[in-house]
Order: sequence, then structure tokens, then C-alpha cells
Amino acid sequence: MKKAIPRNSWQDSDVEAHWDAVASVYVQENERVKETHDQRFKESIQNLQLKDGLKILNITSRDGEATDFILKQNQSCEVVNAEISAGLMEVAAEIRPGIQQKKITTYSTLPFPDGEFDRVLSLETLEHVSDPLAFLGELHRVSIADAIMVLSCPPATSEIPYRAYSLLFGGHGEGPHRFPPSKRVKKMFTLTGWNLLLHKGTVLFPVGPACFQQWGERIIERFQKTCISELGIRQFYVCNK
Repeated sequence: MKKAIPRNSWQDSDVEAHWDAVASVYVQENERVKETHDQRFKESIQNLQLKDGLKILNITSRDGEATDFILKQNQSCEVVNAEISAGLMEVAAEIRPGIQQKKITTYSTLPFPDGEFDRVLSLETLEHVSDPLAFLGELHRVSIADAIMVLSCPPATSEIPYRAYSLLFGGHGEGPHRFPPSKRVKKMFTLTGWNLLLHKGTVLFPVGPACFQQWGERIIERFQKTCISELGIRQFYVCNK
């Protein structure tokens, strides 16, 4: 079954090297597209179903900004930020002293016991891992029986817009990646034991005046479950076990 979703050609260490290389500019580059960048956190909060005392795995956490949004919603939650880049962990610690972080060396074997987390948040990570099935299987293993996972990643249709943006505006780049079509993501959920509750395309227009971006969101919301929703650069998936 796993041969249907092959491993990617790069190693997780290549992803680590990329994020280490851009760690010093990561925050400032995201500030240039702040509204689009923060949309991932706002959308996640709407779907995590936060309650008192939950233990949440944020993987990968980059500069740890998701923690701010989670704790603003519910201060009693515990957020464990797992990150592959030591450089980004240093950035997170500088911006957010005392943030709880855990260094990982691979996405395929996570340093957590079985059933450790009530919630899993994984934003723009699946497209980078060398073995996506192993990663999703590990997220399943380390979460409790009735866990909820919120995951986002760009779809295959985002590759050309990403390259155009990088050419025109630069940015921190994505490093090794493969943006998967939503159909493939759903198949991976099935193969690893996750039950899909919601799939939603978001961010039709990632740049431009606020009114233009908001118009794009009204369009994509109206045409969910169509080819138009697949054009959103951030596809959200909400799953349980």
C-alpha cells in the first residue's frame, strides 16, 4: 500500500539545512505578507476545538508564533513546539523566551511516546517531509484516541504562483518540497488511519490590497469542493482518529 505514495527524493536533513540557512530572515520575510501569513493561525484556531488543559503538538513550529494564537484563545493549554531547524528554534527562543521546544532530527520518527497529545497542529510541513506516510503515521501514534489534527499545505496548483512570487519578490523560499494535490493528501490520511472531517481551500489571492484578498476569500468560500477551491494556496484539513 505504501508504494502508492512514494518517498520524496530528498532527505529530512536537506529540509533542516534550508530552514537553518534562512532562519535569520524568516520573520522579516513573513512580515511582508503578514495578513496572509497569519491566516493559517486564525483558521487553525477555528478548527482545533480548544478546551482547558489540552496538550498540543505544533509541528513544525518555525518561530513558534502559533503558540501566541493558541494561548490567547486558551491559556490553560500546553503547547509543545517541535522543530527540525536549530536556527529557527534560536529565533523562537529569542522572540518568545520560555517557549517549550523539542528538536527533531527526522519527521519519520518523532521523540514522543504513544498517545501524548490531545491535538496536533501541522502547518505547511507535509509538503517538505521526505516520507509523508511515515510522518502522518507518527502523528497518529503520538496522539490520543480521540485526538483532532489540523493540517495545512499548499496544493499542486500552487507551484507556479510560488515560483512567480519568488522571482518577483524573493522571500525565504521553500527549500525541498512537493506540493501535493488534495486527492493525494486524502489518500495519505486513509492509509495512516486518519478520518477526514473537513477539507477547505483558502487564500485565493495571497497578495494585493486587503479588499481584493477579501473578495478572493468570498469567492473561494462559495466554491468549496470545486476546482476553484483547489486554487487556494493554503488547503486546510481537519481530521480525527
